[in-house]
Amino acid sequence: MSEYDYDLFVIGGGSGGVRAGRLVASMGKRVAIAEEYRFGGTCVIRGCVPKKLFVYASQFPEHFEDAAGYGWTVGETTFDWKTLIANKDREITRLEGLYRGGLERAGADIIESRAVLVDKHTVRIVAQDRTVTARHILIATGGRPSEHPALPGSEHAISSNEAFHLETLPKSIVIAGGGYIAVEFANIFHGLGVETTLVYRGKEILGRFDMDMRRGLHAAMEAKGMRIVLHTIAHEIEKQPDGRLAIKLSNDETIVTDQLMLAIGRTPNTESLGLEAAGVEMGPKGEIIVDAFSRTNVESIYAIGDVTDRVQLTPVAIHEAMCFVDTVYRDKPNSPDHDAIATAVFSQPEIGTVGLSEDDAAKRYDELEIYRAEFRPMRHTLSGRQEKMIMKLVVDAGSRRVVGAHILGVDAGEMAQLLGIAVKAKLTKDDFDQTMAVHPTAAEELVTMYHPSYRVKNGERVG
Repeated sequence: MSEYDYDLFVIGGGSGGVRAGRLVASMGKRVAIAEEYRFGGTCVIRGCVPKKLFVYASQFPEHFEDAAGYGWTVGETTFDWKTLIANKDREITRLEGLYRGGLERAGADIIESRAVLVDKHTVRIVAQDRTVTARHILIATGGRPSEHPALPGSEHAISSNEAFHLETLPKSIVIAGGGYIAVEFANIFHGLGVETTLVYRGKEILGRFDMDMRRGLHAAMEAKGMRIVLHTIAHEIEKQPDGRLAIKLSNDETIVTDQLMLAIGRTPNTESLGLEAAGVEMGPKGEIIVDAFSRTNVESIYAIGDVTDRVQLTPVAIHEAMCFVDTVYRDKPNSPDHDAIATAVFSQPEIGTVGLSEDDAAKRYDELEIYRAEFRPMRHTLSGRQEKMIMKLVVDAGSRRVVGAHILGVDAGEMAQLLGIAVKAKLTKDDFDQTMAVHPTAAEELVTMYHPSYRVKNGERVG
């Protein structure tokens, strides 16, 4: 008999926790996984997946418009919010079933309850008021939208969580924030016919992205009719007798709108988990501090995903889970590599990016070659749409290595996934130049920019 009830107890049924639990259980280990809400986590239930479905829905008005240039006549169109919500919910239920099914087939015990640490090997299952023990405990509880309790009237605002379940589609919305979530939802709501205003405290949307991508998207969003207000924050929210919200801004403007969405970051889910009782060290934002192998300061307890506040992306959590399994159960110590992670912003147009921005690369390398192309893609030539694509390669002049690749335009996310392989493999600009183009495609620009648009030396552009 083992001295523990389980070899592994996973707290959190999101993408990272489920991947780790399923793999370890399939190895014949005794595994339990506890989830108090729904399996699938932020990504599947209230994040990436439903958001992408909403993105698709919001793109159809432009598709209908563009069809005319190709000879199609599209009749009167209408949009039904409740139909989108119902179909989205049906798909999420299907995906949750797949997550559960995978765990069940692997032999993991599924526990529908909150789980709280008692000590370094003991977990209390709250709904059943009992404790179990485990040799290893993996915390994968993710994060949630950050609140703003200091903002007067913040109780009247919604977050991205509630945006997926609104009873009716608002006629107008103000979104506070300038990151992925704020920008994506601004494009979603605008595409669905909602009067949309984005309010952000920074000097430009999408901090940490390449500035060409940020400015290019900003211009495209405004050209579509979205309003972006920078260097500004909400000071107060007042609910009016008709149910609308009066939002007082720091620039002395007041906007009256149907909804306010706060998209001001995410907070790790670590409250009331018993981390203090188990002696687990946390950082200033409540994030669990881990080493390169996702180990906490308590030898039996590990943590992965957004709860560690390293890189808040679903594929990262899944990769960290795979590394955890290698390290603990396959005797192959493996630490996740968080360098050169490809990512996308599903705005309209999209941004796809991997590696260093021009500004960040200039801080790291003495001299850069910048290859940049801006053009109207072929798909817009008959539709009459004036939207441009921007493609950019950031190259270390010394080694000729491509250290950053950035795209603004249709299908940029798909291209970024493939560029991620090239940048991760440390391919050079010469490798790109030796690659045959696929014609006619927008992506061929990536391998046909033979001469630098300009150079950057010691952080300064030199022509």
